Amino acid sequence: MTTAAAAEQPVDQAVHHYDRFLAEHYTWMLGGDLDALAAVQRASLAAWGVTPESAAGPAGGALAVDLGCGPGHASLALAGLGFDSVLAVDLSRPLLGELAAHAAHLPGVRPVRADVRTALRELVRPGSAAAVVCLGDTLTHLPTRGDVAALFADAAAALAPGGTAVFGYRDLTVPLTGTDRFLPVRATEDRIMTCFLEYPDDYNDYTVVVHDLIHTRDGTDPGADWTLTAHSYRKLRLSHAWVLEQLRTAGLRVRHEESGPGGMRTVVLGR
Repeated sequence: MTTAAAAEQPVDQAVHHYDRFLAEHYTWMLGGDLDALAAVQRASLAAWGVTPESAAGPAGGALAVDLGCGPGHASLALAGLGFDSVLAVDLSRPLLGELAAHAAHLPGVRPVRADVRTALRELVRPGSAAAVVCLGDTLTHLPTRGDVAALFADAAAALAPGGTAVFGYRDLTVPLTGTDRFLPVRATEDRIMTCFLEYPDDYNDYTVVVHDLIHTRDGTDPGADWTLTAHSYRKLRLSHAWVLEQLRTAGLRVRHEESGPGGMRTVVLGR
């Protein structure tokens, strides 16, 4: 990591990592087809009970909030499930621009550049959201565990009675060693992405340094030269037991849990 990167605040590191490096590759990294990604996400959300009808009272069906929306496949999924309004929050201008272009025919999807740490308090009336989702690795991008706990409390306050919250995150509390620290992400004829994890001593067990390595070449000519670009930033290490305790403290009730590859966790909660 460069000296300049080390001097940045953690949230700035994450924003710069996406805006200056990862955003142009992000949809490709996930599979390349935003509509297909939205369809898969829509099926998952429906199976988890995230529907406009789940919330009680006048808030039912009105509003869903997608925190850390990225290019917006979860926002598109929420719109496809019938939510009247989807507030899509992120700090990455390129990713919000991608979502805005893709959702031009969906007036209910509203991309907003805002910090997920304050968005619910500033943009959502208490008790008005039928659903709040925060998927991918958004939680681990926050600067401190205190920020994560505060976000859980904000989600509980924003939800209408009967509303649903879904949080996804990667549990990186168990350090990988040796070559296990190299994680292949995706490879196509013109692009290869690998992630390398480093566990520095300066933050003890608090963060992990993520190095994203992307090789690209022009066209599909097997003789073309490959170019390597790389960038690094820190992520929080959040244990599942700690996350569950903070969710309960916030007043959210666990309805369902899932585990996925690479330490991915998904928790579905009710208010």
